[in-house]
Amino acid sequence: MKFIFSAYRNAFSNIQPNVWILSLSMFVNRSGSMVLLFTSLYFTNDLHYSIAEAGVIMSFFGVGSVLGSYTGGWLTDRKNFFDVMVFALISSGLILLLLPLVTSKIYLSAIIFSYAFCSDMFRPANAAAIAAYSTPDNRTRSVSLVRLAVNLGFSIGPAIGGFIAMYLGYKWLYVIDSCSSISAAIMLIAYLPKVNKKKDHDQSVLKNSKTSAYRDYNYLFFILLVMMYAVCFFQLMLSVPQYFNKECNYHEDTIGLLLALNGFLVVIIEMPMIALIENRKNNFTFIVWGVLCIPIAFAVLQSSGGLLIGAMVYILMITFSEMLSMPFMMNHSLSQPVKERQGQYSALYSIAWGGGIMLAPLVGLSVAHRYGFHAMFYVFMLLGIITAIGFSL
Repeated sequence: MKFIFSAYRNAFSNIQPNVWILSLSMFVNRSGSMVLLFTSLYFTNDLHYSIAEAGVIMSFFGVGSVLGSYTGGWLTDRKNFFDVMVFALISSGLILLLLPLVTSKIYLSAIIFSYAFCSDMFRPANAAAIAAYSTPDNRTRSVSLVRLAVNLGFSIGPAIGGFIAMYLGYKWLYVIDSCSSISAAIMLIAYLPKVNKKKDHDQSVLKNSKTSAYRDYNYLFFILLVMMYAVCFFQLMLSVPQYFNKECNYHEDTIGLLLALNGFLVVIIEMPMIALIENRKNNFTFIVWGVLCIPIAFAVLQSSGGLLIGAMVYILMITFSEMLSMPFMMNHSLSQPVKERQGQYSALYSIAWGGGIMLAPLVGLSVAHRYGFHAMFYVFMLLGIITAIGFSL
């Protein structure tokens, strides 16, 4: 018990107060965030679209995410990251209120695109905020603290969201999520100090700098691998809930609790684990082991025959995958030496995740619709192994 207590104490020590404020606002935001988890089920169960049609509509989330990430990075290099974060939270919250009002595929796709565009402008600005409010010595733990807050909200959101979807209807999910985004923005305005950039100096540095993240080919290869990993990981929120619902006959409340288990495990394990291992080996060692958990997770689903214990082991493996991979991926992105291009590097990292969200439903749900979920599992086992080899290189 002394060892466990010491690990938790060391994990949370020497992290700047502003990172705690940022984390708290992320917790409020993610407590209401249930959009990706239940929207594909909303399209198939309430609006009666096919799985493939739901996948096409959800792919617009990825398109908006990629463009929003690029725009957010561009603005972060030129404006204040604080203003970008606040605008992204408020605008995405307001746009989300429109989703329950329409049923046409065109309008649904447009709203999903607009929501993702505004929402993912937040990512590069958030990364720049973490870089600004942390030091190289505690940056990985600062990333993990923000992830802890996100996952604590993520553990609450799906659990509550599953019951809301089942007993009140899917449309209430979007109202709650909208309120949580706006509340998070108010919290940032009230408590997070605004860092004023020296615009003239920054613009001259940008103008005179010959460096560009878009010509850093080693980093671009890293970004490609992150995108491949994201395609595999986001099946947790897109195709796997469909598998649980259609093949395993789990109800929304059970699916919500299973997904909440992911966030709960991250909350209790990740911070002390990162504090213990962050200085022991190269970042990519942990990334490779994390990525290798992906094919193991899908192999468990493939062989479990729809049993609940198989679903729980899948959640366990996918959770260890993200705990080992994601903090070190983001730390690598934030540790790039060209500080005047921090927005570009952060935007590319966000674009990798946006591209993953865009491709994940097109690949996962399309394969599941045409060939079945078990064929889909084999696809992601193979993709996970290829991605791990890429990171090892």
